[in-house]
Amino acid sequence: ARRDAGFSIFYMGINLGAFIAPLIVAPFADYFGFRAGFFLSGVAISLGTFQFRFTRKLLGDAGLHPHPSTEGELKRNWKLFWGGLVALAILGGLALGGVFTFDAAELARVLGAVTVGLALYFFGYVMLFGHLDKAQMKRVGVIAVFFVAAAIFFAGFEQASSTFNLFARDYTDRSFLGSWFESGEHPAGLYQSVNPIFIILLAPAFAWFWMFLAKRNLEPSAPAKFALGLIQLGLGFAVMAFAANLAVQADEVLPTWLLLTYLLHTTAELCLSPIGLSNVTKLAPKQYVSQMMGTWFMGVSLGNLIAGVLGGHVGGADITEMPSAFWTMTWIGVVSGVLLLAATPLLKKMMGGVR
Repeated sequence: ARRDAGFSIFYMGINLGAFIAPLIVAPFADYFGFRAGFFLSGVAISLGTFQFRFTRKLLGDAGLHPHPSTEGELKRNWKLFWGGLVALAILGGLALGGVFTFDAAELARVLGAVTVGLALYFFGYVMLFGHLDKAQMKRVGVIAVFFVAAAIFFAGFEQASSTFNLFARDYTDRSFLGSWFESGEHPAGLYQSVNPIFIILLAPAFAWFWMFLAKRNLEPSAPAKFALGLIQLGLGFAVMAFAANLAVQADEVLPTWLLLTYLLHTTAELCLSPIGLSNVTKLAPKQYVSQMMGTWFMGVSLGNLIAGVLGGHVGGADITEMPSAFWTMTWIGVVSGVLLLAATPLLKKMMGGVR
């Protein structure tokens, strides 16, 4: 319970930056253009890199003792690293030279297939050749289920930066504080700060709540928390379906619909994302902890990729098509959550006492 609570606090720290960024970048991009907005983000990333470089001594010896590798493994890893870097440089040069162009939809399909292939390869390799005992194999199986759940969750959750942002731009009344901006409306990008501020406000409450339940032996298991997250994700899309129906009739709706959706998706995120981070560290065999954490983020990555593809279809569609699309996402979230809830007793057994 303390680890789950600790990851909730850690998650709150990440979202402090996520809250501040849109408040600066969205108005900057609105006034100077998107190129300037991306430039400002790049400057911030560079500053963060320098900050890490000059303050890493504060981390002590954390991260300085990787799993021992043979000389041959180290040489192979460096060859793979430099080979990959050279390949990327060649591809970038050919693209800039106009030898070939990237098609976003095709690239998404390829990257999706590569991500799924890598995940299947890694989980299969660890299960078959990782020298695991039966208990460890079962726990890795649970991590694989969490991978799928993360991909489904973030495919919906990351509509916040695509479909929902387009809905905010085209169908939401943005007159509040409009006199502060040249266009007479506040930038749609400001809504990207809503989820992070909800995280900052609610993460301590969730951390306390898990501890409160744990002391009374009432805390839900990790699979149950995941299921609750997926169900709340679906309910958030139900809110957007009602909002889209209203927008069909009235052109614009109040921002409260988006705010309520973001609230539901935030409570869903707090039931799933920090819990997933925490439980991967608890379930993974010690020699594979870092790599298993990588598979968690592969699931997040796959969800983001699917979210981009869905956002392109739904966000670019006519408003009359949005309600049915949002209802479809509602059922995907709710049904996935219910199925995971039904599988919770089996998954708890596979976790072998890990809480």
